[in-house]
Amino acid sequence: MPPLTSPYLPLVLIHGHPFDHTMWTPQTEAFAPARRVVAPDLRGYGSSPAPFTVTRFSDFTTDIEALLDELEVETFVLAGLSMGGQIAMDCYARFGDRVRGLVLADTFPSADTPEAARTREATADRLLREGMRGYADEVLERMVAPSADPQVKAHVHRMMTATDPGSAAAALRARAQRPDYRDLLTRVTVPALVVVGADDTYTPVSDAEAMHAALPDSTLRVIEGAAHLPNLERPKEFNEMLGEFLAHVG
Repeated sequence: MPPLTSPYLPLVLIHGHPFDHTMWTPQTEAFAPARRVVAPDLRGYGSSPAPFTVTRFSDFTTDIEALLDELEVETFVLAGLSMGGQIAMDCYARFGDRVRGLVLADTFPSADTPEAARTREATADRLLREGMRGYADEVLERMVAPSADPQVKAHVHRMMTATDPGSAAAALRARAQRPDYRDLLTRVTVPALVVVGADDTYTPVSDAEAMHAALPDSTLRVIEGAAHLPNLERPKEFNEMLGEFLAHVG
């Protein structure tokens, strides 16, 4: 880890569901030599204690704030993908005075509709009943494009199947009750980067365009040949875009 005296702002990376911090490996490898990178496992994911699950969506935010306090990271660039992007928005709502740049990748700000919330609840029930493998098999080629590198596909599948079903289900239920962040985006006072895979069907380009329009100071970048995880599917392109943004904000 670079020394705390690095002239560059730390980069905080929040992973999506149902993944872990290794989702950000290409970015950690690219940027950690020059700046401090904090890429934690969210509560109930990866190496965090599996029984330690969320009850409210804001629990993720509380955990991240506590971690940054413990690490003495005062100001930073905050990046999140998918659910991680929604957590990043929640973080900005709570301690936005510490954020110097915001990266929102393959995510959307609106609250769940009643139908979407019911779907998340049904998926949570299924994961508790069946475990993660069937779900992972089913959604893999929506998470990444069918043309993705086989090693990337294998990595994504491993992350999903390694996630504790109870933790995944708890996160889905909490996420179904999260607030709406659309108004928040109009009040963001720092530069933002909005990134999306051109072939993402979970959070399509139209969602990214709407966020870009709402944010007062943002750049929109669309990555061709990528679906929901462009940072893994097209790491060179993603890192170039992120690197340009980091050079701009510090």
